[in-house]
Amino acid sequence: MTDILSEIKAILMDILDIERQDISGETYLIRDLGAESIDLLELAVSLNSKFKIEINDDEIYLKQLRFYINEANEQNHDAAQSLSEKYPFLSDERIAEILKDIEEGPVLKVKDLISYVNGRHK
Repeated sequence: MTDILSEIKAILMDILDIERQDISGETYLIRDLGAESIDLLELAVSLNSKFKIEINDDEIYLKQLRFYINEANEQNHDAAQSLSEKYPFLSDERIAEILKDIEEGPVLKVKDLISYVNGRHK
């Protein structure tokens, strides 16, 4: 299988008109690269085409993330456990990182896309 990070970098470079060195697994799509909703739509189409996987926008872009966290808190459930169930492609370490980082703004990183593609490719 091709290197997923390289493929995603190539797609992001094309969509966002940015340089390869501006993208790593730790790069935030919205905070660092300025991706907008139309860019994310194009990205989903490109990922679907490139990797031949079904893309669920809500899942891949963590669209319901804050809702799930609030819901877990309101029901006195563990937010990390709840997110793990909703986003099985994210590691426990990544979920912990997201929960610490959530107040800084959109948390979606390139490595989350890689995890999603890897999870769908199996």
